[in-house]
Amino acid sequence: MNSVTVYTTNRCPYCVMLKNFLADQHIPFKEVNVETSPGMMDYVVKKTGQLGVPQTEINGKWILGYDPQNIMLALKNNNQQENGDNQ
Repeated sequence: MNSVTVYTTNRCPYCVMLKNFLADQHIPFKEVNVETSPGMMDYVVKKTGQLGVPQTEINGKWILGYDPQNIMLALKNNNQQENGDNQ
């Protein structure tokens, strides 16, 4: 089971694009708005060293920005590990 968390702000167009992409791909995710939860921005910065959003955490791996290719790759790699595939 994949764990996907997207860190966003209210006025970020790339955040909207990312959430729409995940929804279109039927990928469940949790959204954390760092404007309404400022302490979470501290968490993100400590983990990635980056202030920008969106940032996506997939099973402990971080992807910065709107990057569908790397998001799908991270999900695929995790699914292969769960299934024992070494392709």
